[in-house]
Amino acid sequence: VQLQASGGGLVQAGGSLRLSCAAPGRTLRTYNMGWFRQAPGKEREFVAVIRVSGSTTDYADSVKGRFTISSDNAKTTVSLQMNALKPEDTAVYYCAADRGLIWSSRACLEAYDYWGQGTLVTVSS
Repeated sequence: VQLQASGGGLVQAGGSLRLSCAAPGRTLRTYNMGWFRQAPGKEREFVAVIRVSGSTTDYADSVKGRFTISSDNAKTTVSLQMNALKPEDTAVYYCAADRGLIWSSRACLEAYDYWGQGTLVTVSS
């Protein structure tokens, strides 16, 4: 499965960006879809996840109330709406697909089978 992430860019603190992730020609219905991020010099970390079939979601504490993960009605695209961005949100953001659908592993990098190429989000102060 090839995942294509898009929507990154440069934004001022307090601003918003919307990231999208798609697998052209495929439904995402059978996956948990996650967003992770990796800041310079840091490990990749969990941001948000959605069980596409049922729309169950979860978020890292650092983004709760600011970020919203969702899927489109056709279940072909997953988006991450990021509001009230902070400089510490600066990172490369990756979308990933977990075919195992084990919800207890939703925040674990190792649970994900497919990864997108990453899209850079830079938040200036």
